Amino acid sequence: MKDHKSHYSLLCIAIATAVPGLASAAEGGFIDGSSGTLLARNYYFSRDFSDIEGANQQSKAEEWAQGFILNLKSGYTQGPVGFGVDALGLLGIKLDSGPERVNTGLLPVLDDGYAADNYSRLGMTGKMRISKTELKVGELQPNLPVLAASDIRLLPQTYQGMNVTSSEIAGLTLQAGHLNTTSLRNESGDEKMIAILGYLPQRGAVSDGFNYAGGDYAFNSARTTASAWYGQLEDIYNQQFLGLKHSQPMGAWTLGANLGYYNAQEDGDHQLGNIDNQAIFSLLSAKYGGHTFYLGYQGMYGDSAFPRVFANISPLGNEVPTYEFASTDERSWQARYDYDFAALGVPGLIAGVRYIKGGNVDTGRGFEGKDYERDLDIGYVVQSGPLKNLAVRVRNATARSNYRTDIDENRLIFNYTWNFL
Repeated sequence: MKDHKSHYSLLCIAIATAVPGLASAAEGGFIDGSSGTLLARNYYFSRDFSDIEGANQQSKAEEWAQGFILNLKSGYTQGPVGFGVDALGLLGIKLDSGPERVNTGLLPVLDDGYAADNYSRLGMTGKMRISKTELKVGELQPNLPVLAASDIRLLPQTYQGMNVTSSEIAGLTLQAGHLNTTSLRNESGDEKMIAILGYLPQRGAVSDGFNYAGGDYAFNSARTTASAWYGQLEDIYNQQFLGLKHSQPMGAWTLGANLGYYNAQEDGDHQLGNIDNQAIFSLLSAKYGGHTFYLGYQGMYGDSAFPRVFANISPLGNEVPTYEFASTDERSWQARYDYDFAALGVPGLIAGVRYIKGGNVDTGRGFEGKDYERDLDIGYVVQSGPLKNLAVRVRNATARSNYRTDIDENRLIFNYTWNFL
C-alpha cells in the first residue's frame, strides 16, 4: 500500500501552488482559455449480500467518504503548433468504515483489513494541438465504447498513456491511443490492467497495455451517429465494436435508438485462454414532455462472457452499476421510465425506475442462470439560493440471481462544483 499521508501532502501543496501560478500565467496570456473546477463529492454506499456465492463471505459493504476532484486545464500557446498542460488532483477522505464493511469501491483497503484514512493522486497531462488534431500524454480519462469511463464511486478511475484525437473532417471524430497502466477508483498508485469476464475479475492475468482506435461520425443534422472501434488488452483479448445512435422528432414526441454490436476473441499469449464473445444490444426510447420510456434487449453469444477492462463499466444497453447482464449466453430485457419534473414546474427534480430481467445463462454448473434487477433513482439540483447547483442523488437497487450473490443496495451522493477560472 502506498504512503497515503505523503500523497495527501503532495496534493495539498500542488493545489496551493497551482492556482496562483495559473493566475500569473493567465495575466501573461500563456493560458488564455484556461479553466479550473473543484468538485466536492460526499458519498454514502451500502450493499447487503445474501445467498453469497464465492470465497468472500462478507455479508455487508458499507462506507461513507468525502472526495475532491480538482481539474485544471490550460489553453494553448499561440502559433501553428499549440502546447498546454492539464492537472488532475484527487483526494478521498474516510468518514465512516469498518473492517467488516470494506470493499465498497470508495476507499482503499490496507493490509490489516481496515480502510485507509485518506488517499490521493496528482496527475499531469501534456498536450499539443495542430489545427483540429490534439495529442495528450500523461493522465487520461478516455470514454470510448471499448473503454468506457467509470466515474460511479467517490473518485474516477484514470489511465496513464497517450491519446490522439482528430476532428479535421466535419462530423467525424477519430481517436487512437495506447495506455500503459491504470489508477483504480479507490487507489493512489498505478498498476497493470486486468480483465473482467462477465462479472468476475480475472486477477491471474495482467496486461502490458491497452490499445484502441476508432471514430464516430455524426450526420443528419447531428441526429444520427455511426461508430466503429477496436480495442486490445494485450495478450488477453481484442474487441471490435459497431454502433448506431439516432434521435428522431415526431410531432410532440422524440424517438431514439441506441444499437450496438461487439465481437471479442483472445489476443497474443492468450493469458486467459480462448475467448469467444459476441454481444448485441438495443435500447429504444420515446420522449413526450417530461416522460421518457425505454425498452431494451441485450444478448450474449459465443462461449465466453463479455470482456472489459477492470473495473470499468461498458456501454451495453442493459448494463447497470450493480449487475451487468453480460454472463455467457445471457439474454436480458429492460423496461425503464424517467420523469423530468420541470414539466410540472419543478426544474432540477428528476426520477426514474428501471427493471431488467435476464436468463439463459450458461453457468457451467448444470442449470440455467437467471437474474433480475430493479433500480429506483431520484435526483435534484438546487436551482437558487446559497446552495445553488448542489446536486443530490438517491439510488436504491434490488438484484437477485440463482447463480451469483444477491444484493440490496443504497447510495446517497452529494455533488457541488466550484468554477474558479
